[in-house]
Parts: sequence; structure tokens; C-alpha cells
Amino acid sequence: MNELYPNLPAFLLIFVRVTSFFLMMPLFSYRTIPAAHKIGMGFFLAWIIFYTIHPPVLEVNLVYYLLIIKEAMVGLLIGFMAYMIMSAIQIAGGLIDFQMGFAIANVIDPQTGAQSPLMGQYLYTFGLLLLLTVNGHHLLIDGIYHSYRFIPIDKPWLPLGDANLAEYVVKSFSTTFMTAFQMSIPVVGSLFLVDIALGIVARTVPQLNIFVVGMPVKTIVGFLVVIAVMGAMIAAVSNMFQSMLVSMRSLMELLGGS
Repeated sequence: MNELYPNLPAFLLIFVRVTSFFLMMPLFSYRTIPAAHKIGMGFFLAWIIFYTIHPPVLEVNLVYYLLIIKEAMVGLLIGFMAYMIMSAIQIAGGLIDFQMGFAIANVIDPQTGAQSPLMGQYLYTFGLLLLLTVNGHHLLIDGIYHSYRFIPIDKPWLPLGDANLAEYVVKSFSTTFMTAFQMSIPVVGSLFLVDIALGIVARTVPQLNIFVVGMPVKTIVGFLVVIAVMGAMIAAVSNMFQSMLVSMRSLMELLGGS
């Protein structure tokens, strides 16, 4: 088969990287998208990349199987980096829900099938709409295309034991939590002041059942603050998209050994 189709092994390697990337990246990895559509999209995108980067002719041997594993790991790692940055929105929603008293009522995310906080799902939906509005999904696809500049298709190994790579992944993970904290601190801080005010009222007016009054007050204040700071949250999400693309590029540079 290799004599009849000399470019087929290289095309299959590109197909493995693209489909692995689709398994992890935001928006394209959702289970509501049929598997046939994902495979077809990955096939045609791999076809376009194949005739753009002009990969070398590869032989099907033991090294080729190592290349398959390497390509799958590259696609998964790059997609995981993008997904990890986007998950900051749901983390921020979880922090807000915990302070508003909604943490007990999680919902099933129809996209991933996992439980997610109410406000996290609400903000994440807005984040995805913003991602589509600014053509962020095109930039994600552009990222997997440019990955071949940093990680050649015929490179059989990845520097996974590099200290710089591990340090960068840990820093990106901590940046995700920092971004989530910055997005949620206006609402969480306001509700903390409400808790202090309710505590003072409970001490000064003992006849008032503070547990009955506190829940609706915190809910109303929480929604009012969310409405007031929604513009700042959307700006933070747009900055997160830029951070996501920079993180993907830096990860590809580290995986490429540059």
C-alpha cells in the first residue's frame, strides 16, 4: 500500500493530530456534534493541511507507530490547554454559586454531560457565543495548522520530561484559577459584605429570622451585581481568548523544543 499511495502515511498522521485536537478543544469537542461530522471535519481539514505543509514521504515501520502516538499526544495537549483556559469561566461561576447559595443545585451540561454550576453554565454560554462572534473558532483551527511549524510531523519524540514544559503547564493552571477569581471577586466580595450586614442585623434584631431573610436578599443582590459587572466579565472573557491563543503557541514552542 505504501508503494501505491506513498503520501498516505503522512496524511494519516495529520488526520490523527487534527481529530485528537477536536476531542479536547472547546466547542468542537461537544457530544451534541455527531461523531460523523467531527470525523468528516477532521478529514477535510487534514486534507487541506496536507496540501499546504507538503509533508515528507514516510515509511510504515516501528518509528511510524511512535509518530502516531506522538501526533495523538500533540493534538490532545494543545486542545487540553485551550479547554483549561476556557474552564476558568465555569470555575468563576462555581465561586459565585457557592456564595449565592446555588451550589446545591447543579445542572447537567448538555454539551459535556457533566454537572456544572448554574452561573458557570450561564457565563460559559455567553463565553461560547462571544467566541463565535469574534471568530475565535477560526483562530483555534489556525492554531492546529501552525502547530506543524513548531512540531514537525516527522519528529518522533516530545520533550515531556522538560522542566520548562512542566513549569509552564503549572503556571497556566494557576493562571486559570487567578482569572476565575478576578471574574468572580465583584460578586463574591459584594455578597461577603451582605453576609456581614446580615450578621449585624441578626445581633441587633434577634427577633428577625435571618436564615429566612438572608437567602432571598443574597440572591437579589447577587443578580444585581452580576448585571452591573457583566460588561467587565465579558471584557475578561475576551482577554481570556487572547491568553488562550498565546498559551497554545507557547506550549507548541515548548513541545517543539524551541
